[in-house]
Amino acid sequence: MALKRIRLELARTKEFPEGNPNCGYEFVAPLKADGHLDPEEWKRSKDKCIVRRFWQGEDDEAGTLVHGRGGRWTFSYAEGEEDDEPIFKFDSHVLTQGEYVTITEHDGIARPFRIVSVR
Repeated sequence: MALKRIRLELARTKEFPEGNPNCGYEFVAPLKADGHLDPEEWKRSKDKCIVRRFWQGEDDEAGTLVHGRGGRWTFSYAEGEEDDEPIFKFDSHVLTQGEYVTITEHDGIARPFRIVSVR
């Protein structure tokens, strides 16, 4: 079991037909050997499970990876759930380079992100 640094970049959207490497997330998470998130290891190392949201033309945001009720994973930047960004079916995704995940961002829009690295 190891903590991995994972980078997500905005995939193809209406605003960015080619995607945008200047919009995305870098986060640290515990992954099992098969590439799935490990909630038990997260409990032991949640203080190390940080996230940085970077977005072209905006200041970076720093937060944490949170595992909540019902297996729901979110990125959170402050106390409470108002700013949380849920990650669609994150508990069932295999986090490997080239795969895609969907994150519902602060503005309520679900956007696709491509996993560009897992180190």
